[in-house]
Amino acid sequence: MALIDMMHSVLENSGLLALWETLAPWLALDERQLIFVVATPVFIAVAVWEYLKIRHDPKLMDVPEAIRNFMLGAGYQTTELLFAGIIAFPVYALCYHYRLFDIELNAFTAILTFIGVDFCYYWMHRSSHRIRWFWAAHVVHHSSERLNFSTAMRQSATNIFNGNWAFYLPMALLGFNPVWIGVAYALSLVYQFFIHTTLIHRLPAAVEFVFNTPSHHRAHHGRNKRYIDRNYGGVLIIWDRLFNSFVPETDDLPPTYGIPRQVHSNNLLVLWTHEYVDMFRDMGKPGSLSSRLKHLWKPPEWQRPVTQEPANVYEPAPSEPDRR
Repeated sequence: MALIDMMHSVLENSGLLALWETLAPWLALDERQLIFVVATPVFIAVAVWEYLKIRHDPKLMDVPEAIRNFMLGAGYQTTELLFAGIIAFPVYALCYHYRLFDIELNAFTAILTFIGVDFCYYWMHRSSHRIRWFWAAHVVHHSSERLNFSTAMRQSATNIFNGNWAFYLPMALLGFNPVWIGVAYALSLVYQFFIHTTLIHRLPAAVEFVFNTPSHHRAHHGRNKRYIDRNYGGVLIIWDRLFNSFVPETDDLPPTYGIPRQVHSNNLLVLWTHEYVDMFRDMGKPGSLSSRLKHLWKPPEWQRPVTQEPANVYEPAPSEPDRR
């Protein structure tokens, strides 16, 4: 113990300990980040196992793309680490300060927190497909034409700036501690990693009815007309059944992965920003300010109606003879 005390004294006198205690909350180094740190080696191990199973099929596995997916995920984690404490956490703290109820953590409220977060996730995810501002970030996750465990890591570094974290603020306002919300969200993402695979065909019917499964999520990633914009659930698929957005995967129509306007680039910056470029280009087209701003909240496929300019041709009045 004496040696440990001496080591602690060295750290304390160096000022590094005080700096760490100041930076940790600022950088949002909370239990949520710890969960991702612990889970990452598991993700890598499972991804390697899957690779050994499907490495001979280029339709299922492309090693450079898999590496790129993990790099995209690293970019996402970096911006979350650097900016979540600056952008999101103060707003959560404000909502929690004015909470409606004091909710103590116990087994019941822990389950309630998880269900509440999953409910909020459903609406956040649905909005990420149907509101172009959110889609501009989420599109990164869908732009691969393959589905494997590495695809789960394919995330956007701009997520924290798009504000989709605001969908969980009502829970903090109700009285759920933001740390619990973050933990439940992190556990949900850990679960969702394991549904990004083609190796598991179907699970028992009872599981398929209640939970999001690889089969349901393969359909979600499909760009076929039958599958597109369906199965938004995180852990539970019951929200899709309740809100009429569920569709089962069928054996006679395998999902075709990717996005309707496929982007073919290996550049991480292009993959992160191409939809923003397209969106702002559409907003830059002639029109009123209100019509231009609609591109932010309308669905990704929405385009403004083309307005016909008056033809610069002289048209004679009906009572006037045509002298042409």
